Amino acid sequence: MTERDAPRALAHPEADEIRLEGVLHALSDPLRLSIVRELADQGVELACSDFVLPVTKSTTTHHFRVLRESGVVRQTYRGTAKMNGLRREDLQSLFPGLLDTLLTAAAAQESRLAERPPAQTP
Repeated sequence: MTERDAPRALAHPEADEIRLEGVLHALSDPLRLSIVRELADQGVELACSDFVLPVTKSTTTHHFRVLRESGVVRQTYRGTAKMNGLRREDLQSLFPGLLDTLLTAAAAQESRLAERPPAQTP
């Protein structure tokens, strides 16, 4: 196998290297939280291109990198697609109930904000 044919590997923290403050930082951004919510809702790996995000490609790449480096997602290449999977088992083992609690809170917040009447402009 030549170097060109070798599978591309991305750096991920081992489970014991995942830190609570890193996970909370990664999920503190609304866009990254929406990515994680989508992964949790789908329950399968999704390609980066499956997400419709209101930012540039380079900013999207940054958000996925933060999620990967914090240990929230695992990214693997399948051909030219970069697949993203939620590291639910690792997170549950390290921080029992945290991910589900945050996802439930995010859904409740979304519902609460959707019920607000639109702000009136003068």
